[in-house]
Amino acid sequence: MQLTHPHSIRRPWVVLALAFALGLAPSAHAEDFVVKGKDQFEFAYRLVVPAVHNEGTLWLPLATADTYQDVDVLGVTTPAPWKVVQDARYKNRIITVDVGPADAGKEIEVRYRVTRREKAPYADDADPQSYLQPERLVPRHPTLDRMAAEATRGTSGDLARGRALYNHTLDRMNYDKSGQGWGRGDALHACDARTGNCTDFHAYFIGLARSLGIPARFAIGFTIPADADEGTLAGYHCWAEFYAEGKWIPVDISEADKHPELTDYYFGRNPANRFELSRGRDLVVENGPVSGPFNFLVYPVLEVKGKEIPVRHEFHFARLKE
Repeated sequence: MQLTHPHSIRRPWVVLALAFALGLAPSAHAEDFVVKGKDQFEFAYRLVVPAVHNEGTLWLPLATADTYQDVDVLGVTTPAPWKVVQDARYKNRIITVDVGPADAGKEIEVRYRVTRREKAPYADDADPQSYLQPERLVPRHPTLDRMAAEATRGTSGDLARGRALYNHTLDRMNYDKSGQGWGRGDALHACDARTGNCTDFHAYFIGLARSLGIPARFAIGFTIPADADEGTLAGYHCWAEFYAEGKWIPVDISEADKHPELTDYYFGRNPANRFELSRGRDLVVENGPVSGPFNFLVYPVLEVKGKEIPVRHEFHFARLKE
């Protein structure tokens, strides 16, 4: 008896979804991964200034409150005076501080108290058409135009076409951080490689959506584990939204790839256990890095004499009880 189409062997979410349906896979519950309703936590963003031989400038995101996220900054600790700048387009808040050889080994910390609410389709005051503009790594390209047209053939309406692109991205890509080129959010690389992390999944989806004239946008921050009340986070997470029927529709395709039982949930929902630090790509700030706009901003960026220097960082959370 053949349970799957031969081509689905390369599509683990199809196999896993079928396994769950047939009772052949370990049981999983949404509450293991997502917090619905509201979540509250404290968050510490820490980094250590590395040894440098010259003066340099360091940038790191400063989270902003919005309809779904209340942010209280409990404290900012730096070895030198700091200031807040904003990127020109998205108005993300960004801490900038000058550091030098005498600051080596000193810690920079930003502490927050956050209340986050589950996000469903919503309206805001942003101009949707502004989110059709290409970016350096999410360009308009004939390959993306062709893929988007093929993926949505026979569908009508931006909501249905958005769901078709969501399914197509989920079907085409696998969450895999091996090899090179992943993690930059390069839509064309993701199209060819068919693997990557959350930035690659969502860059590809955003590129496809814009090819069809559907506004789409990017956000990045962290997932707070639903099954732990305190801990250190291994890395960032990002997601996307597209515009349809007068609302922004949240999608998280890479998480759906990892948790196929939540495929329907992650189309149109962001759980409450998220912390958004910035949104958008190609972020431009006054007196920014010599290398040009930030591709996206979640980890600290240190530039010394035009060269980016790696910075050791750590992120810690502690969930708050009612």
